[in-house]
Amino acid sequence: MLVVIRGAGDIATGIALRLRRAGIRVVMTDLEQPTAIRRTVAFSQAVVHGEAVVEDVTARRAESPAQALELLKSGVIPVLADPEGACVPVLRPQAVVDAILAKRNLGTRITDAPAVVGVGPGFTAGEDCHAVVETMRGHYLGRVLYKGAAQPNTGIPGLIGGFAGERVLRAPADGTFHQLLDIGARVKLGDVAAEVAGAPMVCTLDGVLRGILPEGTPVRKGMKAGDIDPRCKIEHCYCASDKALAVGGGVLEAVLGLTKAME
Repeated sequence: MLVVIRGAGDIATGIALRLRRAGIRVVMTDLEQPTAIRRTVAFSQAVVHGEAVVEDVTARRAESPAQALELLKSGVIPVLADPEGACVPVLRPQAVVDAILAKRNLGTRITDAPAVVGVGPGFTAGEDCHAVVETMRGHYLGRVLYKGAAQPNTGIPGLIGGFAGERVLRAPADGTFHQLLDIGARVKLGDVAAEVAGAPMVCTLDGVLRGILPEGTPVRKGMKAGDIDPRCKIEHCYCASDKALAVGGGVLEAVLGLTKAME
């Protein structure tokens, strides 16, 4: 089975890990300049660096759908710089998973593949996809919905270590992002993790910097630009999160269930 995952950030990467380990062939797509915060656990970095390894799985950049199919033969996950999903009609996958997490549908259609799965808010099962997987932390995280939509976006991150919105660092101004601290750094409340146009991006609590945009990224004021984990486990910076794997489990269930029903 071949599945195309639109998006290659940390949640999409957790999905890819689940599917790949279940023996499913996966091709991913992302922006030419990815904006993933948790770069150490995002296959989108293969677009930037040519290759990315998360846990025990390797992804490599592909320049075309044909090259993606060749890379699959070597056991890696191909990642295309293809935000529009132009590769989908060429590859003709059994399933398409929209894991862009834009909080709205950016063009995925229920006719894109025999099984189409929308991840998070912005999709309605039965209308623009066959199934939706819940991404909000809590009782329903990872649940598959075959009718209706995921819970609406609240704009407030889920609780980790007793903190929610405080975990997220946002760009203090419009401009070019100047990274001062790297992923894995231990930080204290008030530390400066980055600057934009001379304005500091100040750490909002003590913890470990779990994610941050790379140097030179164009940003707008208020854009998510960093993530602090108050649990202070540096090793968490280098493996898929509980949320990513829970969502990945839901996607795996949906893909297998939908394709099995067509047999």
